[in-house]
Amino acid sequence: MSNQFLDLITKRRTIYAIGKNVEQSPEYLTDLIQNAIKQSPSSFNSQSSRAVILFNGEHEKFWGFVADKLKSYAKDEESAAKTTAKMATFAAGTGTVLFFEDQNVVKGLQEQFPSYAENFPIWAEHSTAIAQFSTWTALHTEGLGASLQHYNPIVDEQVHAEWDIAENWKLRAQLVFGSVEGEARAKDYLEDDQRFKVFQ
Repeated sequence: MSNQFLDLITKRRTIYAIGKNVEQSPEYLTDLIQNAIKQSPSSFNSQSSRAVILFNGEHEKFWGFVADKLKSYAKDEESAAKTTAKMATFAAGTGTVLFFEDQNVVKGLQEQFPSYAENFPIWAEHSTAIAQFSTWTALHTEGLGASLQHYNPIVDEQVHAEWDIAENWKLRAQLVFGSVEGEARAKDYLEDDQRFKVFQ
């Protein structure tokens, strides 16, 4: 089957080996990321997704925060060294998108539509997931590699303090990106009959 959209998302993969050999300017990539998030659907058109885009030294600072926090949990020096090395692979990239969901928006919807109140936090998670996927795919179309990470909530307090983030913004994920410096790992797929049912 040939489909332009499916071709793009099939080629979008997790790339762990990333670098700083990026031709696009931070301004160009900022515009790309912002538009990808703007065009991502959300429940009730709530537009609850928020993002902080970090480049260069600010991006490296974030992964330094994560590395320091994780080292404090390490049981021994070997574990701490492995953690530091892993965080260095993320810092080797050129940027990170911190994805948040605005809890004030979620609470406002719960108050406005009480019949759906318990669903709005779930739908907010759907919204951020779509925004993350859209951004990831958009970066892929520019020839960049990325991987989605989840080091929240261990660094939430530092992130909010360092970049003056409103308390109602809840950190959900981190998309780290850069030039592609290595191939994606092999990916296996379940058989279709294990995942899908079709009736017609």
